[in-house]
Amino acid sequence: MSEQVYPKERNLDGVYYRVQRDGKWCNRCYTDLTDDEQNEFMSRLDEEGLKRVCSFLANTLRNMADQMNIIRGTEE
Repeated sequence: MSEQVYPKERNLDGVYYRVQRDGKWCNRCYTDLTDDEQNEFMSRLDEEGLKRVCSFLANTLRNMADQMNIIRGTEE
């Protein structure tokens, strides 16, 4: 059995979810969760909760891009 590989913990978004990793419980940001953990988190939210999370993540991404002056390139 292979060992689970987890995303590098970056604490970018502030949307935390409690997960069990290597037998220990810990809180991880949504963006630090595996795909399966993200799906489990989303499955627990109702429609209004999903909207709030989407809005919060969009605002977080926008704020980070504003702070670092990031602009995604466009195809011409």
